[in-house]
Parts: sequence; structure tokens; C-alpha cells
Amino acid sequence: MTDQYAVIGNPVAHSKSPRIHTLFARQTQQDMHYSTLLAPLDQFQTAVRDFFVQEQGKGLNVTVPFKQEAWQLCNEHSDYALHSGAVNTLLYRDDGSIWGANTDGLGLVRDLQQNHAIALHDKKILVLGAGGAVRGVLQPILEQYPQQVFIANRTTARAHELVTLFGQFDVLDGGGYGDIPKTGFDIIINGTSASLQGDLPPVPAHCVVDAECCYDMMYSSESASTAFVQWALSHHVPRALDGLGMLVEQAAESFFIWRGVRPETHTVLSVLRAREPQI
Repeated sequence: MTDQYAVIGNPVAHSKSPRIHTLFARQTQQDMHYSTLLAPLDQFQTAVRDFFVQEQGKGLNVTVPFKQEAWQLCNEHSDYALHSGAVNTLLYRDDGSIWGANTDGLGLVRDLQQNHAIALHDKKILVLGAGGAVRGVLQPILEQYPQQVFIANRTTARAHELVTLFGQFDVLDGGGYGDIPKTGFDIIINGTSASLQGDLPPVPAHCVVDAECCYDMMYSSESASTAFVQWALSHHVPRALDGLGMLVEQAAESFFIWRGVRPETHTVLSVLRAREPQI
């Protein structure tokens, strides 16, 4: 019997995950099927249970807006998931328990370092946003020993909350957009959802004066780059990248958790890029 997997979210029809995991399965000769699962906003837990029990599903990826709710559903968490309070990968065990992981941060770090040769060590990094997406990537970023990480968010209290949550890392600070240090940054990471609406976070232009890279955790499914990537290019940032590589790399980690096989990502990313705008 073919093993069943899916990505669950709302909305979810736009997701590239089925294409990615189908390519991974073909590459590694895994007998599995991966689909999309639209969950009503107030019935996430029911949808997960039905998939695992009635559909005999083996695993799920979780996308917006359910990552924190998925965390609450798990019987056990990976280290990254435990500290971030957000889960994007669910593994259904034979005993009926659910193990949750967060592969987003690993995906981001691997995309920057392996696919683009951009090191995070000793760099000054500005992270925009303090929502679930940022919660999931902070620890892997901080474990690369950057010189500084500043979280900027419209609601200052949420940025401070993350600074407290990851307080073991003394290079971490945060505040409102008006609190961003004027010393400049090497890398700016957009973790807000503004790109989904074609908008920009209110980041001051002085932040990119010395930047070597601007990275949007979102990716565009249209013919144009994301608004943040376009903004970075208009300010002459040498590298302006979207989050498609992060999506593929975090998917590869999820695939490894489920199947025990680590797929090769460069070929899959090339296939997807052939259908995406070149950045």
C-alpha cells in the first residue's frame, strides 16, 4: 500500500510541496503519495486525526496558520520545535503518538550556506517580523554564531518576547522598526507575511547600505519577484533572494524524518526555478 503524506493549511492549494515531494520520491524510489489538505480554521486537530487514522497517513507538513496549533497537538517535539513553539512536520508513529519537528530554520540556513555560499558566522543580521515563521528559524540562525541578530517588529512587545525566549544567546536583541540600530547589517531576512500581499515591512533604507544579502522567506508564485526582493534590488543589494530554496531544503529535512532517506535538493530546485522568475 502506498504511504500517504500531505501538507495541511488554509489556504493550501497554491503549495509547491506536492511537486517537491513527488520529485524527492521519484529520485529516491520511495512508494509514497503526497497531496494537499485544506483544513477549516476551527477544525485543524480533527483534520489531522482524520488523515492519520481514517486515511492511514504517515506524515504531514504544516503551513499557515496552523504551526503553533500543531505544536500543541504533538506528544513529543524535536529540539528546534520545542524551543520555537511551532511545528511544520508531523510524524505519525505506530503507537498512535505524534512527533513534531520544525525544519524551517535548517532549510533557511542550508539554502544560504550551501546553495548561495553565504556564511552567517560573525555577521550582523536583521530579522524582520516576530511571528511563527521567525520563531521557527531563530535558533538555527543563532547556532551559526553571528555577531549580532536584531529582531524588528511592528509590535515591539512581540520582538522582546522572542529575545526573552532565546535569551541564552547574548547576541540577540529586538524592538520596533524605529529601534533598529543605524550601524548597518550584513544580512537582512524578511520573515513577515507582507510579501504575500505584495507589501513591504517598514524597514529603513539605511539598513541595506552595507548589506551583502537580502533574503525573503516568502517566495513568489507569479511572474515577478517578491516586493521585498524588488526593494532590495532597487537599493543595489548584491544578493536578493527569495525563499524557494528554503522551501526545498526544509522539505528535504521533513522527507528524511519520514523516510530515513535524504534527497538531493539541487536538481529539484533547478526544476522549480525553471518555472519561476530568475532572481
